[in-house]
Amino acid sequence: MITDMSEGRPSSVLWRFTLPMLLSTVFQQLYNVADSVVVGQFVGEDALAAVGASFPITMIFMAIALGSNTGCSVIISQLFGAKENARMKTAVSTSVITILALSAVLTVGGFMFCAPLMRLMETPENVFADSKLYLDVYIAGLVFLFLYNICTGVFTALGDSRTPLYFLIASSLANIVMDVVFVAVFHMGVAGVAWATFLCQGIASVLAAWALYKRLAMLPAEEKHPLFSGHMLRSISVIAIPSILQQSFISVGNLFIQSLVNSFGSAVVAGYSAAIKLNTFAITGFTTLGNGLSSFTAQNIGAARPDRVRQGFRASIKMLLCVALPFMAAFLFAGPAMVRIFMSEPSEAALEQGTLFLKIVAPFYIIISLKLAADGVLRGAGSMKLFMIATFSDLILRVVLAFVLAPLFEAKGIWMSWPIGWTVAMVLSVVFYKWGGWDKELEVPAEEETVKE
Repeated sequence: MITDMSEGRPSSVLWRFTLPMLLSTVFQQLYNVADSVVVGQFVGEDALAAVGASFPITMIFMAIALGSNTGCSVIISQLFGAKENARMKTAVSTSVITILALSAVLTVGGFMFCAPLMRLMETPENVFADSKLYLDVYIAGLVFLFLYNICTGVFTALGDSRTPLYFLIASSLANIVMDVVFVAVFHMGVAGVAWATFLCQGIASVLAAWALYKRLAMLPAEEKHPLFSGHMLRSISVIAIPSILQQSFISVGNLFIQSLVNSFGSAVVAGYSAAIKLNTFAITGFTTLGNGLSSFTAQNIGAARPDRVRQGFRASIKMLLCVALPFMAAFLFAGPAMVRIFMSEPSEAALEQGTLFLKIVAPFYIIISLKLAADGVLRGAGSMKLFMIATFSDLILRVVLAFVLAPLFEAKGIWMSWPIGWTVAMVLSVVFYKWGGWDKELEVPAEEETVKE
């Protein structure tokens, strides 16, 4: 269902729009969580560490996909809000063509450079082979990852958060079943969970692309639109490139942190792998609500209604708190039980470090929620410089502090870097939202002088 978010009560519109997005995030995260749970329960701690050791590298590819998603989503939301359907369709087809070409380049690069990168990260030798195997299958499916994310971005830009949810429910449940069958029944180990994700994500991406094509065909356009536009690509790139850099910078920083964690041995890696999956589950939920606010902001900027954006920001704060508080309670009061979900017989070191990570970061979920709400407005309005300053400050602090504190407090020092980085970045994001002039920065991309049929 396509939704015009420039009309109606902002809080009600945001709740209806973002709730399916949040549920979509839950099911999307089941892909990653299911892989770790199944290998941890049916194969062992080393297998969990193998999947966890590959996680920062997979997040680099995910970062590029999400950054591209953001770039197309903001511009398409702007054009949709301005009721320029022909140019909006050009933006969609330009995004899809570009992302398919980009995924092909990254697939080749991934096969060439991932193994050396794992060596550079000092991946423990006892998990290296399984980590590489998992990554090889993951890289082979990059085209599906990118296609699915770009389709999701377009659906979101059009105010349709339900269609991606339906695909994710089906594919996530299928992925869990195939994980168990491939690992527990066919004893395929780490390769089993990798191939399960490959197959389910592939089917979901193709079906999403087909549904998007049918949906766009229903939207009337007064004139024909070119399939590809260099002018439109430049407009999208203004938003997408900073978003990709921001997301990639975070992922590269996580590589440094993972290499530091790896130096403490496979037991600590396993504990961290379980805890970081749980933390990522929570943070991705917060980020999803921020992304929903970005689409809301972009549509209302396109409709010349910045007053509604401020109302939406206040409503999103309440929504984020509703999501953050349950995660905080679960991780603080049931940390060991949460970590045990990933391991049937965890070592003492793995259980201790995983639980400690959650106890240190969970109390600061309210802080990171405030940051992500402010970021949602900045990104949706195209205020990417301010957005990147706040985000890079967080990451730089976390990486630097991890290396400074680790020699003093061992692995605990690494975990302590998260709250400090989040707090500084939150202050910057809120200040930029209050006084950054975001409501004056972005205009709908100017129309090209000529459009060739």
